[in-house]
Amino acid sequence: MSMHYLSSADVTRLELQANTIRQSIIEMLFEAKSGHTAGPLGMADIFTLLYFEVLQHDPKNPTWADRDRLILSNGHICPVLYATLAHAGYFPVEELMTLRKFGSRLQGHPHRESLPGVETSSGPLGSGLSQAVGMALAERIDNPYSSKYFYCLTGDGELDEGQIWEAALLAGKEKLHNLIVIVDRNGIQIDGYTKDVMPLEPLREKFEAFNFDVQEVDGHNIRAVNDAIGKAQAVYSQPSLIIAHTVASKGVDVFERDFRWHGNPPGKGPEDRVPRSEQAKVALEKLRTLAGTISKHDIS
Repeated sequence: MSMHYLSSADVTRLELQANTIRQSIIEMLFEAKSGHTAGPLGMADIFTLLYFEVLQHDPKNPTWADRDRLILSNGHICPVLYATLAHAGYFPVEELMTLRKFGSRLQGHPHRESLPGVETSSGPLGSGLSQAVGMALAERIDNPYSSKYFYCLTGDGELDEGQIWEAALLAGKEKLHNLIVIVDRNGIQIDGYTKDVMPLEPLREKFEAFNFDVQEVDGHNIRAVNDAIGKAQAVYSQPSLIIAHTVASKGVDVFERDFRWHGNPPGKGPEDRVPRSEQAKVALEKLRTLAGTISKHDIS
């Protein structure tokens, strides 16, 4: 879908939708008693923008041939993908409560053949960009005048994987203008901060050296991300990469920026700020009152 200007009303609508998606993420993780909190909350704004404004897709016809493709490379943040798909109309919102349960279509990593709207299976970190590059290259070969875009979402900790850079080499060599990569630059990974585990900077210059057009944005500024995607769509001579600076666990201030929430759900997270028995309740109250800026009684 070609990009267009977002009005203030559009931005407010999308921000409220992202907040609703964050609430679903907390509810499903608490019900599952396992899963990842930090990444899904941090990427809710970008997923909302993509599925409610940017992507060319049809929830009533998930296999529509002319749809854009979204490839989630860091599959462990799938609660945000599932919640967004459900709220966009791909399947009932009530099904979110089956996350990670035996027989559920909502597995701990997305499974392509089990759920409408899921384009690829994931698990091993680093593999999604290779999948996206292959899909984008195949589309260009089959249909040189195609208007489809292939959006690959990756984590910054995932960039430690060598396969990412192998895929980036091929994407740059082939000048895949239909490939748009969005990096969740939240600065954390499962066992620490990225600057301590494996420093990535200068990240922008690394990808520019691989022939990517690179932009950096505030990943929670919906209008800024929208504008960056519009510019990426206009680049025709090379693949594009957007470094989205995000806050891990965005929306729940007592969880934010703490790498210990990477792989823990509410009820099993660190207790130094909120007791485990209160974590889901506190998180939902923060989201439902926009971190205390409105009263619970003001919410219709």
